[in-house]
Order: sequence, then C-alpha cells, then structure tokens
Amino acid sequence: MGRTAGMFEARKDGGAVIALDGIEISILRSLAVQLLELIGPGAPEPDADADPLAALFAEGPTERPSDPALARLFPDAYGGGPGHEEEADPAELAARSAEFRRFTENDLRARKRRDALAVVRSLDDLTPGDDEESAVLELTGELPLQWLGALNDLRLTIAARLDITEDDEGAALYRLPDDDPRKPMVMAYLWLGGLQETLIETL
Repeated sequence: MGRTAGMFEARKDGGAVIALDGIEISILRSLAVQLLELIGPGAPEPDADADPLAALFAEGPTERPSDPALARLFPDAYGGGPGHEEEADPAELAARSAEFRRFTENDLRARKRRDALAVVRSLDDLTPGDDEESAVLELTGELPLQWLGALNDLRLTIAARLDITEDDEGAALYRLPDDDPRKPMVMAYLWLGGLQETLIETL
C-alpha cells in the first residue's frame, strides 16, 4: 500500500491519510465513544419560538468539574502561573475563572463533542478487510483539525486517569512491566501520542 501503518501522512491534495487495521479502528472508535459519554449530551435543541439572541448568551456552569479528566478538558482559565504568585489573589482568580467558564464552557463542550463525533463517523465509514488488511482513512477539509482536537482530548483524558502531570514521565511509562494493570491504558496513551504527532506534521 506504500504507507506506514499507524502513522498519518500528508495527501498530495492536502489533508492527511492513514492506514488502520480492524483492531486499531475498533480501539479508536471505542475511545472516541467513551469520550463522548464523558463530555456528556449536548444542549437541547432550541425551541422554534426561542429568542436567538438569548440563546447566544446562554449561561453555562461556573464550577470546575469534579472529575479529574473533565477538569483537564475544561480547566480554569485563570491561575497564578510562574512569576505571578505574589500578584494572584486566589479568590479573585476563582471568581474570574467562574465568570469565564459561565460564558465559554458550553461552546467548548459542543466543539469537543463535534470533534469526537467526527472521529466516530470517519471510522464508521471504513471497511477493513481481513485481519491482515488495512483500511485507508483520508481526512480532508475540517476533518484533520477535528481529529487533532479529539486525539488531544483523548490523551488528556487518559493522562488524567493515569495521573500523568509531567511530559518527562513518558520514558517511565515505556518501562512498565507487562503485568502492570495500567499497561493497556499506557499503550493507548503512547499510541495516541504517535498519531497526534504525525498528524501535526502533516498540517
């Protein structure tokens, strides 16, 4: 087929292409569906008689999610970063984050939901052959960026479940023994990282 399995490559006419076998398709689809379930259902369809301007300014949640994975996907907008410890008033930062979240989280959730759904639909259109054959997935238009967003969200979610907070922990993850219960999730995390990196390179 002339393509490196499990890696995105650039299309001549733009976009990206990847060869995936049946197992890879199944894993990616399952992860994307679980991400959709984690993010939750979308907002109800607006009433035909509803004020469109009011819908535009519909308010969302103000509290940071209690689930660590959702907290990674929807972090606080304001925090005392390096060099700002003395300037940062925790109460003020919390109030500003709550206000920002109130007007942005619904839209952010909707975008993440669209990205994950785009992955599911892309994979549903694939028809791989037997176990030794791969199906070719071509991403054009908005799909490469939607896939990139979904891959990033999947990695953030898995990182939260594995309690990965520093990039340099990656090397230690490679050395986990096969009988470690975290190993399957770690392998998925590393694999998604490879997909994300090669997709970025094509863009």
